[in-house]
Order: sequence, then C-alpha cells, then structure tokens
Amino acid sequence: MLRPFYTLRCNKIAPRKLVSITRGFASEPHDEPSDIRNMALVAHIDSGKTTLTESILHKSSYISAPGSVDTGSTITDFLPAERERGITIQSASVPVKWKHWSFNLIDTPGHADFGMEVESASRVVDGAVVLIDSVEGVEAQTKAVWGQLSRYDVTSRLVFVNKLDRPGASFRASLLSLIAHGLHSNPLAVTLPIASMKPDDYARAEPGIVGLIDLVKWQLWEWTVDGECRNHSLPLSLGTADLPGLLPKEHPIIPHLIPARVALLENLAMYSEELMDKLLALPSQPSFYLQIQPQDIIPHLRRATLGNQVLPVLCGSALKGIGTELIMDYVGELLASPLDVRMDDETVNGPLRLLAWKVAWDQRKGWMTFVRVYSGCLRSQSVLLNVNTGQKEKVSKLLLLYASEAKEVDYLPYGSVGVLLGLRYTRTGDTLVSGRGQGKIAATNSMRGVVLPPAVMSVSVIPNSHSDLEPVQEAIQALIRTDPSVHMDVQDGQILIHALGALHLEIIEGRLRDEWRANFEFGRRQVSYRESLDSNMSSDLQEWSTEVAGKAVTAKVSLSISPLAVGERGDPSFEGNLVLDNKGKPVIAPDASPDQLHPLTNLARGISSALSSSPHTLLAYLHVKVQILGFNLPRDAPPSVLAGAGAAVMRNILKRAGIGPILEPYIKLRISIQEDSIGKVVKDIMDSGGEVLDLASETTIVSGNEGGKGQWNVETTYIPPAELSPSSTPSDDVAGTLRSKRTIHAVAPLSQMLDYPTRLRALSAGHGTFDMTNAGFRKVSESRKMAILRELGRV
Repeated sequence: MLRPFYTLRCNKIAPRKLVSITRGFASEPHDEPSDIRNMALVAHIDSGKTTLTESILHKSSYISAPGSVDTGSTITDFLPAERERGITIQSASVPVKWKHWSFNLIDTPGHADFGMEVESASRVVDGAVVLIDSVEGVEAQTKAVWGQLSRYDVTSRLVFVNKLDRPGASFRASLLSLIAHGLHSNPLAVTLPIASMKPDDYARAEPGIVGLIDLVKWQLWEWTVDGECRNHSLPLSLGTADLPGLLPKEHPIIPHLIPARVALLENLAMYSEELMDKLLALPSQPSFYLQIQPQDIIPHLRRATLGNQVLPVLCGSALKGIGTELIMDYVGELLASPLDVRMDDETVNGPLRLLAWKVAWDQRKGWMTFVRVYSGCLRSQSVLLNVNTGQKEKVSKLLLLYASEAKEVDYLPYGSVGVLLGLRYTRTGDTLVSGRGQGKIAATNSMRGVVLPPAVMSVSVIPNSHSDLEPVQEAIQALIRTDPSVHMDVQDGQILIHALGALHLEIIEGRLRDEWRANFEFGRRQVSYRESLDSNMSSDLQEWSTEVAGKAVTAKVSLSISPLAVGERGDPSFEGNLVLDNKGKPVIAPDASPDQLHPLTNLARGISSALSSSPHTLLAYLHVKVQILGFNLPRDAPPSVLAGAGAAVMRNILKRAGIGPILEPYIKLRISIQEDSIGKVVKDIMDSGGEVLDLASETTIVSGNEGGKGQWNVETTYIPPAELSPSSTPSDDVAGTLRSKRTIHAVAPLSQMLDYPTRLRALSAGHGTFDMTNAGFRKVSESRKMAILRELGRV
C-alpha cells in the first residue's frame, strides 16, 4: 500500500540503521507545473546537506528511518567511494512529494574538487537551499556555490542555518557572516531558535536546540528528546498570562518575539505597497503586528524572494530533524516553480526542448542522460535531435531516478527532471529537441550550456602494456563524458589527465579501475600551469585551404591578440580568455550559441581550440583577448570551414608572439590551529611562497557594520541577540579554551601545497585542520618560469 505524502505529522526519529525504501510514487508524473520545485541543496563541505536530504526523505515518508553519513547508509551517497569517505562526490536527484508540491531535490557535493556537479545542477534548478554551519558561518565553498547559483540566475534561495545543537553555534553570527561576506544585504530571519525550554540552560550556556519560532505563521514548534514534535499557535498578545504551557514567563526569547516579527513585516513592506498600507492602517502599538495573518504575508514574501530582494533564513538541526518540516513548507511556498522563471518561448504545450545537465554510466543500464524538460512533453521511444551536434538520438526508456534506484515512466511533462536511456552521443550542456520535422528550426534553438571549471592539477597515465593503451584511452573518454571537468591530452606520446584537484584525481583513478576495468598506473601529480601574452599581435586576412566533398575551399581570417587589460575579465566559457567580434562585443561560446551554423560560432570554436594548447609549451592560454577583425568564406562553403581556418590563423599568430608569461594556480587556505603552533605554520606558508592574509580568533564575530564587504540597514534588518544562542557566549573557562585556537587565512601556490595535509599534521602535532579553494592564477617570476619550463621539458 502506498504511503501518503500529504501528512503534516512529525515523524519520530528511529535508531540509526540501514534505510528501507518505501515506494510512494505513481508510474506517471501528474504534477501541475506550478507545484513543481526544482531545487538543490548546496553548501561548503560538511555543512549537513546529505543529512538534511535524509531528514527530508524521512519526514516526507519516502524512507522509514533516516540514514547516516557516518555509517554509509544514506540514500543519495550510494557510491562506494562516497560511503567509504563520508563525503558526497556526485550530485544525486530524488523526487520528493510534500503536501501538494513535488520537489525534484538535488543533493550536491560540497568539496571544491567536485564543483562540476554543483555547476551542472545549478544550471537546471529554479531555486536552492544554501546550508550554513552555525559554528563556522559562511565558508570558502559557501561563497563558491553562491557564485555558481548567481551565474545561472538562480535568484530564489533560502538559507538554512544548520547544526544549532553544537557547542559554539550562533544564529546571530551566521546571519552577520552572510552580510559580512557579501552574500546578501537583507537576510530575513523567518524562524528563531529555542535552545531550551528551561531558562536556566541559557544562563549555563548549554548548547542545544529543542524548538523554533515561526515568525511568519506565528507558531511555536517543539521537539522532544525522542524526536516527537508539536506545533502551537502563539497568542496574539504576549502577556505572561497568555503563555501557560508554552514557555515560562522568564524565558529569554519572549522579549524578542514582537521585535522580530515587527522587523520582518516592516522589512518586507519596503517591497510591497499593499503590505505597507496594511501596516500603516494598524494602531501604533507593535503588538498589533501580531494580528497580520500568514496568508497576508506569504504572497509578499514570495514575490520578494523571487526578486532576490530578501533572503529568507531558517534554522535548526538536520541531524535531529529539527526544522525540516519548515524548510519543506517554505521551499514550496517561496521558491520558484518552472512557470516563474520560464522564457517567452517555453510553454507547457510548446515544441519539445530539453537540456542535458548530467551524463552517467551504469554497468546494467548503460548511458544515462539526466535532462530537464523546458518546453513540451517528452514521451518514451521519442526521436530527438541534438542541436549542438546535429545528431539524432532514440530514447529507449524514460526514468525517474531515486538516487541509485530507478522507476520507468511513459512520459516526462514540462518542468520535470528525469533520465533518458539510449542516447549515445549527448553530452552535458547539449540541447535536445524533437527529431521529427524540426531539423531546420532546431539550429537556432540551442540553450545555454554548462560552464566548465578550469583544471588545476594533472597526472600522467601509463598503460600497463601496449595492448592496454586503446582500452585506457577509451575508458578516459567515457569518463570525460560523465565528468566534463576532466580533460585529456597527449604530449610527446604521454597521456595526461587534467582535473580539479588531488581528491578529484584519486576518484578518477578509482573510477577508471572499478567502472571501466582499465589497466594503468598514475605518474607523478603536477599542477596545471597556463601561458599568457605580454605583447599585442595582429594579422591581415590570412588564407587557409581545405577540401570539402572533393572541392578545394579557401577561407580568409584576420585576428588580433593581446593580454587582458587591468579590469578586464575573461569569459569562463573560453577558459578565462575573451573573444570579441569586429565591433568589440563578446562572442558567445560555441557550445552556448543558439545558432550552431553561424560563422562567428565556428570561428570561435577554432579560436578556442588553438587557445587550448600553446605551440611553445603545450599549456593552455589564459587571460588572452582575441578580436575577430574580419573573415571571408565562399558562399557555397559550409560554416564549419571557419573553425579550421580560425584555429590555423590563431596558431600562426601565437607562434609569432613567442613564449609569454607563465601563470601558476594559487589556492586560498583557511587553517585552524592551536595558538602554540601559529609561528611554525606561518613560517611554513611563507617559505612555500605563500602570503598570510589574516590572523583571526576562532570566536571572532562581525558585528554591526564592521568589516566585511556587506552593508546592511540596522533599522530594518533584524539580527537576533547573541543570548538566543547561549553556547556562543561561553563561560570564562570555556572561552579560555576557545581563544587558544586561531584561524589563518592565506594564499599559496598549489604546487607547493600538494603534501600540505602531512606537513600540517607535523607542524600542529595533529591538531590542525584546513580547507582550500581555488584562488585563480598568478604570473610567476622569470626564475620560476624557467624552473617550470624545465619541469615540463621545454628548455
């Protein structure tokens, strides 16, 4: 018997054990587009995304008990490497039914080495829940995933301040860190945490969270130690006589309830004249703000959320299941549906159009192509046309994927996310349309693809024998189809794999062995350097000839190249370079171009190919500006001829320019160590060519308008007081312990930090921890340039 999903009860959290899956979906999706929420959970590593996913699946009755990351029993972390390491490596999609809404929930990795998974998920979601560890606040990868969401215009977001049950957790500091790091200037506290029902626990700075105040619906939610929960409507007057059985009259949260709701409504009224008029019509006493009903608030809150005017902030503990129901409620009520963000030519009954956002390989099912339906309805056994490649594909099966489990369906309606089997050529970022009678139209209907993050580390691949060479190359090509952030090239007969980091390379090695049974060894790891320019070069129209269908065809191309000027930014789609047309306007990247037959699209493809490998060092170019001055193509010649012509002319100019500056990848480091180790760690960073940016106390908190990039209006933005998170204001004994830990913020060359985990353990007696994120590329000195060229065998 199918279990109902519309229940609003709070599930009791059962003891941790292997999860059992309850199939609760019909074989066909029948959801109204307005009820669909395509959403992702994104955050820094170890912020609780997978734990929150398990809690959501449990509360929605999808599973009978939540799994645990520690025991490797979660639904979405199903790969052996994920369960062994306790981290998310690939994004996993799970359809979830909650009340009348249908969530296509995508759990994403938090580690920077798997940023490609966040990139592709960000392209197809309409909203996101961003998790923040309430002890750490905004972290490096929090800002990275925030930027990825912004790149694809995912404006409707919620923030969930997680782990409020931990010592040192602070709801106030987490809100301030959102502002200080420039994520949003107007965070809106929708819920307030209740650390304990006993006021004495606040005085003793006891960590914990047992309840929440919903400021919009004016409710108190309470959880017991065994996981049961109840919610109560708060009275419209907060006199002490009105709170028997809810909170003791001396509870420290009571004085803050009315100010918090007043601030929420007044902040929201800044973006709604209707709500402003309603508030102005009330008597002047703040207590009358309690009479505003939730149904009069939520429509205004939703509009402000969709417009990115406010950032709703919720809080709780995913591990204890506290706050999960409120997250699901507000995801449904506030985040965008496909109808809210559709383009003019995207309609429910319009011509079919899909975007492939992920490709995976399964030993039994074969190639699995994850798609989002942006227009029309896709049916099984359909014939599709890949707009980017011009190839036709036949869909053998349609699946709804529940992490590693799949259910076959007959169709995927508008706005849905699903999996296609049978596609042989489609890659991440490709646009698919109906292959019946739309060939000519499809050429102008390519959708924006997925931006690939730049590789920063490489390794040589050595087949065990000559007979293993071809299988190894085929395995790498298959892996690249599943993970486009991996690049392969051959230099001097040696196979090189380029990836996003050391952990990424470890996972690649394991996948090649386990999934494709390849026989090889990895060579020494090295960072991926870049070459740039230090001079301007240009050419007149240069000829390039080839044969097409037995006929000689000659194209002419004129280009100019120069280094990017100060303040100019490269296009991530061109690997950090900039390609301009003859009017000085940026050219759309070939894979993102709506017209694959346009001459500029093909010219850009050739230029991009030439920039991927220097004729001097075989390194990819970075920070190069290319302007197309002119071109000439015979009328009857195919536009693809310009790709070859553009590549040839570009290579000729680069040869004439000579070897340019060499750029080296740098990383940002955030190191947490004991006070007595700080000198040794700082000296090691400096000796490695790094630079210390900041030394801060672990308990440093931004307050008011001090520090950071963010600015906020003190009068309208409500920041809860520190005492609502009692363990964030510890006693003298505890404070002394916390002050002994320091945080170092630094940048350093990646090449000097490959063995940093081992070095830091030795320097800090095993007590140091760190995380690192990409800090871009920097020009090296002449002496360092010669050392790199010797390392590459180019001198």
